[in-house]
Parts: sequence; structure tokens; C-alpha cells
Amino acid sequence: MGILERSHLTIIQEVAREGSLTAAGVRLNLTQPALSHAIRKIENQFGVEIWRREGRSLALTQAGEWLLSLANRLLPQFELAENRLEQFGNGERGTLRIGMECHPCYQWLLKVVSPYLEHWPKVDVDVRQKFQFGGIGALFSNEIDILVTPDPLYKPGLKFTPVFDYELVLVVGPQHPLRDAGFVLPEQLTGETLITYPVSSERLDIYTQFLQPAGIAPRQQKQIETTDIMLVMVTHGRGIAALPRWLVEEYASRFELYPLKLGRNGIAKQIFLGRRESDEEIQYLRGFIEFAASPQLNV
Repeated sequence: MGILERSHLTIIQEVAREGSLTAAGVRLNLTQPALSHAIRKIENQFGVEIWRREGRSLALTQAGEWLLSLANRLLPQFELAENRLEQFGNGERGTLRIGMECHPCYQWLLKVVSPYLEHWPKVDVDVRQKFQFGGIGALFSNEIDILVTPDPLYKPGLKFTPVFDYELVLVVGPQHPLRDAGFVLPEQLTGETLITYPVSSERLDIYTQFLQPAGIAPRQQKQIETTDIMLVMVTHGRGIAALPRWLVEEYASRFELYPLKLGRNGIAKQIFLGRRESDEEIQYLRGFIEFAASPQLNV
């Protein structure tokens, strides 16, 4: 009977991730022949085909897909265990892994990280933005320690702490007829081009809290990845956008922007930090949340 080893899962994950033996070999510090031999050894040991060739590329079989799913679940756990053991041995707690589920929150996070690192000289910070669409799963699978999100999803085993209040506003350029309106109503946006981050409308507050309840949709939606380009487009009259007021104020010296309340009362939002309840006693993690909630940072 074959014995499944961690190295087998690592090989399967890297080949699937890189898409070729050559690239995977570089990542694993193995030559292509050595990696091919390792793959054949795994298949011979278990008597099952894990990959099949499709032209010049490798495709996972059904068994391979199952092993890849297993690798994606287990390898982060191995990494976490090794990191924690090493940190215990060194008398420190290593790296705080932060996942971002909010495009503009990255700007806010920069204000927190600098004083935090000064106060915790033995702790590193790793910011991962790939979790913009799956942060809750990343918390549960131990891929990250903290999730930065404006939309907490309360699940057993997780805890969310509000650390920063802000207002979501509509942003228009200097030539826009609404620039001096003060506030806007949903029906005033029916003829507009709404510029958003590349996120589904179900995850955009401008839709869920403003337009959809009124049964209104903009004339067109454009998706742009970066805040700078988004604001260049708004400034030059190519559309409007919904962003945190604090972010608009930070860009005020670079772009001529006019923030407007969404509705007469505006839309109030908060940035939350999510973490696992089982990590409640980790001092460096608690320390980060305290820094994030510090009044002098949130002005």
C-alpha cells in the first residue's frame, strides 16, 4: 500500500499552479527530469494516473483533482504549524498575514502598518490582496490571520471588530451638472456611467444600499482596477464613482473632485477586521486591532 507524503501534495499543487513541469521544477528547485521521475513514482506507488498529457500541457485526472483539493486544504495547515513552532522556538510570533476584501481599504491599511511595525519589531506583515472575493474561506483555511472588509459575514468561529467609520459618497468631476448638489437621489443617476472596481454589483454598496432599493440602474457600468485611473476618468467627465469620503479627500490635491452625499442622510459604513476566535489570545494580533482602532489614525 502506498504512503501519501507531504512532498507529493506539494508537487501536485506546484505543477497545477505553474502549468508546466519546467516552471514547477524551478519553484521546487528540481530539474524537469527529476520532477518527471517524482510524478511517475507517485503514480506507480498508488497505481493511479494523476496527470494526462493534452498536447504540450498536463491536465489533472479525476484522482489528481481530488489530490489537488486536498493539497490546497492541508498545505496551508502544515505551513501554519511550522511557522508557529518556529516562532515558539525563537520566542516570537513571526508574520501577521492580512487579507484584503476591499480595494480602497489598502490606502487606509498603510496608515496602520507603519506604527504597528515600529511597536512590534519582531513581527512582519504580509498583505495579500488575492482574497478580495473569498476572504472568509481564507480565514477558515488559515491562509490569513486578519481579514480587512467593509462587509463582515458573521460565521461561527469568526469575530469581527469595527475599527474605522466612514461615509460612502458619490464622486463627480468639475464639469458635472451635479457638482454643487450636496446630495443626489437614485433617479438622478439613470443616465450616468458608473465607474466601479471589478466587483459584482451584489458586493457594491452603491447598488445594494442606494440604487437597487429604488429600482434604479445607471445607464452604463465600467470596471476599473485602480483608484488613480478611476479618479482620472471621473475628473475628465467619463463617469461617476462611489468611494469613501476619506479617500476622496486624500486625492483632493491631485484631482478636482466633488463628493456628494448618497441620499439626504448619506450612507454610513465601517471597516471591520475579522479573525478566528481561536486566535483571541495572540498578542501581536490583538495589538494590530488596537492600532487599527486608534483614534489618531482614523481622522
